[in-house]
Amino acid sequence: MLVIAGVVLGVAWGVWVARARQGSRLDMAQYGAGFGIAFGILGLFATLLLGSGLG
Repeated sequence: MLVIAGVVLGVAWGVWVARARQGSRLDMAQYGAGFGIAFGILGLFATLLLGSGLG
């Protein structure tokens, strides 16, 4: 669940950053993909930590 939330939030944030920098639609897509992947990986690690009992 945290992975999906991370991807969704990452895409939204990436699009927002690209739009704030006056980027084109392709820039928004690239930033959204990059941030989505990064936040998804962070969500995966958070899920693993919480699932293992360390968190």
